Amino acid sequence: MTHFAGKDRHFLFLQGPHGPFFRRLATMLGKTGAKVWRVGFNAGDQAFWTDHGSYLPFTDSPDRWPECLDRLLSDKSITDIVAYGDTRPVHAQAVAAARARGLTVHVFEEGYLRPYWVTYERGGSNGHSRLMTMDVAHMQRVLARSEMDAPEIPAHWGDMREHVFYGALYHASVIFGNRRYRQFRPHRAIPPAGEFRLYLKRLALMPWLWLDRIIATQRIKRGGFPYHLVLLQLEHDASFRHHSPFASMADFITAVIKGFAEGAPSHHHLVFKAHPLEDGRVPLRRVIRQQAAAQGVADRVHFVRGGKLEQLLDHARGAVTVNSTAAQQVLWRGLPLRAFGDAVYGKPEFVSDQPLAEFFARPTRPDPAAYRDYRLFLLETSQVAGGFYSTRGRRQLLRQIVDMMLSPADPYEALETGTAAPRQQFNLIK
Repeated sequence: MTHFAGKDRHFLFLQGPHGPFFRRLATMLGKTGAKVWRVGFNAGDQAFWTDHGSYLPFTDSPDRWPECLDRLLSDKSITDIVAYGDTRPVHAQAVAAARARGLTVHVFEEGYLRPYWVTYERGGSNGHSRLMTMDVAHMQRVLARSEMDAPEIPAHWGDMREHVFYGALYHASVIFGNRRYRQFRPHRAIPPAGEFRLYLKRLALMPWLWLDRIIATQRIKRGGFPYHLVLLQLEHDASFRHHSPFASMADFITAVIKGFAEGAPSHHHLVFKAHPLEDGRVPLRRVIRQQAAAQGVADRVHFVRGGKLEQLLDHARGAVTVNSTAAQQVLWRGLPLRAFGDAVYGKPEFVSDQPLAEFFARPTRPDPAAYRDYRLFLLETSQVAGGFYSTRGRRQLLRQIVDMMLSPADPYEALETGTAAPRQQFNLIK
């Protein structure tokens, strides 16, 4: 049992996903004997952290953060840093400081195989993940020694409404309660008040957005034409901003439509699918219409507002994205995929490197057997069953994640050395 003891471990939590997950995680870590602290950068961080004794408000200007962090690491004898993502400035600086001191960095992210899993890694995620330098052959060798079976996918797992709700609550806290944090600077271009308005607008328009999505999806499904799918991302998302060759989503849209117009057969169509959390800060529909008209393909280009991907993938010929994690569903179906940014699935066995015009004309398919091995490797390492936002999702996640954090081996090393704990089967635990 000493393997999972938290004695002598001092965790410093930074910014987490909206909602109570980080506080629930800290409570369970505390029960192992670990000491936990939380740095809050605004009233939204403070709102979800109910233990005032362990809360450390950072109220100075951003340029003072490295100095403050260095002092905290020493004064609190920090051994571990916990963060949601590794690219926002305060997190990137913390990761660098932790590496210099030899501390363990625990990085959470949305699941690479979302929506039924979340990502837990050490040191970095997405373009900074260990997966970026790990080839499929290595994964297959490890799996051959482990003899694991793939877990079943749950029949239902939804927390989108909770995600939007907690996002709105977070930004409302920043807007109306941030007097203590006057020097706070958000890591996104839009200020908290703008974010809050966008969340409220999305909540209010959900019924209309749902209807618009249903109509657009049915029009495509009943159109009887072959089509290619484009997986759009949030322009402010870290994966797009830090691991993409495009400066904006409009630049990506322009390149895709141009490639489609040049290479796709004249009876093929192009379907752009927005991210489920797209909030209108980028006028995607207008950009798509303008570029489609400019390339002379306006009658063959469509736009769908978010929603479930499965319905559109069932009949798609292939997909294009920057580096969306939704591309994993494309590969799971064995469909051709063209991706442009750094992505953990960006392996030569899976992703085409064809010029866009050629891809739309004659796309190459992924290696399905290699992808199945890759997917199983992720499910036995960095992908943890559960979710950040729903009660059920957090409960499922906490059953496993604390032991993983206390383990001396990261998720990939644990599988290689045979010390990884068995993963839960969705149909056994509710």
